[in-house]
Amino acid sequence: MSNLPLLLVEDEPNLGKTLRDYLRSKKFNVELAINCGEARSIFFALRPAIAIIDIGLPDGSGIELAREFRQKRKDCVLLFCTALNDPALRVEGLELGAEDYITKPFELKELTLRLDRILRSREITMQSPDERRFGKLVFWPKRFEIKDADGVIVSLGQKECAILELLLEKKNEVVARDEMIETIWGENSFPTNRTIDNYIVKIRKWADTGDDLKITSVRGVGYKLEWRG
Repeated sequence: MSNLPLLLVEDEPNLGKTLRDYLRSKKFNVELAINCGEARSIFFALRPAIAIIDIGLPDGSGIELAREFRQKRKDCVLLFCTALNDPALRVEGLELGAEDYITKPFELKELTLRLDRILRSREITMQSPDERRFGKLVFWPKRFEIKDADGVIVSLGQKECAILELLLEKKNEVVARDEMIETIWGENSFPTNRTIDNYIVKIRKWADTGDDLKITSVRGVGYKLEWRG
C-alpha cells in the first residue's frame, strides 16, 4: 500500500484535509481535489490506483465524474464517500463499477479497513491468469474485460471480476451470498444480499449463453455457475 497514488475528491475543506492527512499517514500518495475540474486534471496527471469521490460536488455530480474515470481507466478503483444515503444512488454507483460506497459520518478506521479489503481483492485479481475461456466467453481478469458470446468486449468492475472468479472457481457448486460477501467485501461491510443480486443481474446479461453456460439461483442461498466444459 506504500505510496499508492490516490485521488480524493471532497469539497468540504476540513473533512478533505483531515482525510488527506490521515491517508498520507497510511502511506498513500494522496492528492486532494475540491471539485470536478480539479479532479479531472489530477486524475490524468497522477494516474491514481484509487479514487475516493464525494457525490455532491459544486460543479457537477460525483457519479458522472466516476463514470468518466471508468471510461478512461478500467483498473482504477472507485469508492464513493458521501452524506447521501440514497439506495438508488448506491445501486447506480455500483452498476458503473464502483467497488464500495461509504456513508458519512464514518470512522477513519472503517475507511482503512475497506481500502485494505479492496486492495487485497485487487491483488488477487492481478495474480489471476491473463486469460480464461469458458463456454463462448473469453475473460481477461487483469484487463477487467470479457468478450461475450457475440464477440463484444465488455468492461467489468473489480467486484464483478471477483464474483465471476469465485463462481468459476466453484463451477457447478452453489456459492452462498454470505460467502461472496465475506470473501470479496469482508465481514462487517455494507453489502447485503440485494447488493449481490444486483451484481448477478448485471453479470447474467453477458454470462448466460444458453444450456452450456448459465448462472442459476438457489432460493434463499445463493448462485451457481453451471458450465458443461
